[in-house]
Amino acid sequence: MTHAITFSETGGPDVLKWSEIGVPSPNAGEVRLRHTAIGLNFIDTYHRSGLYPMPLPAIPGIEGVGVVEEVGEGVTHLSKGDRVGYPAGPAGAYAQVRNIPADKLVEIPDSVSDQDAAALLLKGCTVEFLIRRLYRVNSGDTVLFHAAAGGVGLIACQWLSSIGATIIGTVGSEEKAKVARENGCTHTVLYRDEDFQEAVMDITDGQGVPVVYDSVGAATFDKSLDCLSRRGMMVTFGNATGPVPPVAPGLLAQKGSLILTRPTLMDYVAERDDLVSASASVMAKIATGAIRSNIRQIFALEHATQAHIALEARKTSGQSILTP
Repeated sequence: MTHAITFSETGGPDVLKWSEIGVPSPNAGEVRLRHTAIGLNFIDTYHRSGLYPMPLPAIPGIEGVGVVEEVGEGVTHLSKGDRVGYPAGPAGAYAQVRNIPADKLVEIPDSVSDQDAAALLLKGCTVEFLIRRLYRVNSGDTVLFHAAAGGVGLIACQWLSSIGATIIGTVGSEEKAKVARENGCTHTVLYRDEDFQEAVMDITDGQGVPVVYDSVGAATFDKSLDCLSRRGMMVTFGNATGPVPPVAPGLLAQKGSLILTRPTLMDYVAERDDLVSASASVMAKIATGAIRSNIRQIFALEHATQAHIALEARKTSGQSILTP
């Protein structure tokens, strides 16, 4: 027997329970994985709260790193002892041991530690698709990135600055502003103290930005639209302050023929080739030092409730991980 964090009803962090579970031998196409580090991500709270429904009872978590303990029938690209990770599920990462489809796993190079991989894989793959495949940011472009001192935000600042982009990042405190700037953010805006739309227009001489990346949700959406230049793209990829209300398509026309999208990493790594390519890009950026982990919180897996409380209260910065 082994242990996992489970929940049998949706709700607040208190629904998470430290439970004893059994893990059978892997089915065909699966491997048995012993986790060494687990990523903590906002999507975990959406699953727990019911915002993103999943069958119950459930084990949350969609990012993990570990060692292959057993290989199921038909798996040829992995062997016992391999170090592997996964950035986009399936859910069930909050466990000491789990079975997982082998085609969802990528190998972790020796140059990358387990903790760094757990901190960077999902968030790095998210940044990769946001700035390379969804809207390709080029050198000289200026972008607005909300929550610039968060787990995804810091990696985005590092990656964007490495390609010569200008980043306007919103943050919640001067401490977080300092962290964002240390990681490549060009301009920081304390959204509690100043109007970020006015700041964006001042920085861009009234032109606005071609793309806004927003994981905050309801609290920043409306003003973010007003930060965009004509035919700009609004990328809403998270709901930290709640989901965005319905939007009339005509509003996008009135504000300059804007493009609105609500992407998820899962759709951008659904195909094996995309998963491998995105992960390889992240590992390459780590190898060159263009992106690096900024692990500021480490929680024991059995203390996942406290981890969710801190995450939802926006008391974390950088990346957070769980250790089995």
